[in-house]
Amino acid sequence: MNNDFTFTINSTAFDESYQPSDNTRITTNFANLARGSYREANLRNALKMINNRFNALAHWDNTKGDRYSVELEIISVNMEIKGSDDSFPSIEILKTNILDHKTNKRIEGIVGNNFSSYVRDYDFSVLLQDHNKNQPQFSIPDNFGELHGKLFKYFVNSATYQENFTKLPVICLSVSDNKTYHRTENQHPVLGVEYQPNGSSLTEQYFKKMGLQVRYFMPPNSVAPLAFYFFGDLLNDYTNLELISTICTMETFQKIYRPEIYNANATAGTSYQPNLKNLDHSLTHIVYDREERSQLANEQGKFTEEHFIKPYQTVLEQWSANYA
Repeated sequence: MNNDFTFTINSTAFDESYQPSDNTRITTNFANLARGSYREANLRNALKMINNRFNALAHWDNTKGDRYSVELEIISVNMEIKGSDDSFPSIEILKTNILDHKTNKRIEGIVGNNFSSYVRDYDFSVLLQDHNKNQPQFSIPDNFGELHGKLFKYFVNSATYQENFTKLPVICLSVSDNKTYHRTENQHPVLGVEYQPNGSSLTEQYFKKMGLQVRYFMPPNSVAPLAFYFFGDLLNDYTNLELISTICTMETFQKIYRPEIYNANATAGTSYQPNLKNLDHSLTHIVYDREERSQLANEQGKFTEEHFIKPYQTVLEQWSANYA
């Protein structure tokens, strides 16, 4: 059962001239920014925010605050099923690279950052919704996230992943607005102050099935903690510059998409509950359509059901049952 799926990786530069390809997941953060009449200004402003934040965090030997800039690549992973001519777009992640203008070196950053997946859209927008349609109270279907988790682990352990990336992925997401986070005494020079949630969220449980654990940190001069999902040891497996490349990229995206939390005018205290209805926040000058994004997640979930889950149900069930 080992060679049922093969993966191919495509890389696209995320820069001022980026235009989403026809087969990119249009719900991804970067694709949403790169459409409409504000496209170039959106991209330019977002990239500038990323570079400014990187230099603010990597302040040592950087007196003018312009030593570094970040290059981003969109990594699209397609999956082919053995015996079929079909290739299915499975996940999209971001890869950071760091340019050190003082030494003229290009330093590899972290892969992961943003994470979007067609099967996850299906799980949350189709499977979970259908399961709860006529239920008196919210519940989670049996084996929820099992297939997605196994496919993700299979990809990360694949020769394709290992040929393309030197380290395991780190994914950085927003905190959950139905949890309370408590500040701890633990502090890291780059990741900042660690927070702990009062319980496990559905996203946490879902990512656990992908083999990922989570820690919550609020970086210096941030206003809310970020969720870092990782394999291994987050604090020791990655350099400070690698971690900064993830923080500056994902904090910028969150300021644009979740300004109520990440561009709030008040900083998270000892006990913090994120609030998406918080009016005391500032907006960036970057145009983003949040409503459109959730509609697209539904469309892409249905697309996955039609083109992947239903036609390959037997193969997927057998593979999943045998995957160790």
